[in-house]
Formats: sequence, C-alpha cells, structure tokens
Amino acid sequence: MKKNEPISKIMSSTPISVHEGDPVSKVKQIIEEQGIHHVPVVSGERLIGIISWSDLLRVSFGEYGNQDGRQLDTLLDHTYTVAGLMSANPVSIPVGGTVRDAARVLAEGNFHALPVCDGDKLVGIVTSTDLIKFLAEL
Repeated sequence: MKKNEPISKIMSSTPISVHEGDPVSKVKQIIEEQGIHHVPVVSGERLIGIISWSDLLRVSFGEYGNQDGRQLDTLLDHTYTVAGLMSANPVSIPVGGTVRDAARVLAEGNFHALPVCDGDKLVGIVTSTDLIKFLAEL
C-alpha cells in the first residue's frame, strides 16, 4: 500500500538550506526564486531550525509595497537574524520513516513541512503538498 512506502520515495532529497548566520534576505531570495515555502536551517549538516514563508511575512508584511526589494532586504537584514526568525529544533522524521509516518506528523502538527534526517543530519524534506500529490496518484 502507498502509505507504507518509504518517505524517501516522496521527499526532496536535495533540500535548499541556509545557515543560522546567513542574512534573512538570502532566505527571502531562495523562497522567491525557488518557489518554495520552507527553508531548513543547518549548522554544518545538522538540522537546527526551519523558516517558512509565513515567518517572513509576519515580520515584513507592512513593508511590502512601501519599499523596493533592496530596501526591504536591507531592513530585514538589519532588524532580524535567521537564528531569531527560525523555529528551532523543528519536528522531523527519520529517513527510515514511511509515508504514513509523515502523514501522521503533518496531520497532528501546525506546519506543512517535515525535514527528513539521518540522525541529526538533514537529508531531505517532505511537504504536505508532496504527500497530497503522492496519495492522489492513481
């Protein structure tokens, strides 16, 4: 059955990540250019947090439309840090987990992305959209 498939079958195995010392504007640029909504934060290869598009909107919503992109980036970089905006110690799933495991975690949590880890090393990411697309395949 599909629900017993390994999570590796549907995860993105090359997640784009940032480091906690990177500027917030880098996260904004990745989200905008890659069309993604969640960016894991790593220290080396170790997962330490995650930032979502919603996190960026929360701190910059009032500035959109009032400034050009460079001014907004400067404001974000001087006001916030990746470490300060990220959700630290995010819920993750082990690389040996199943689609069912991911579905349970995503259904119970108030988030839409689930980093996939081998120990504490980030090896992938699966989103609620990935899960829905997989389960909708006939």
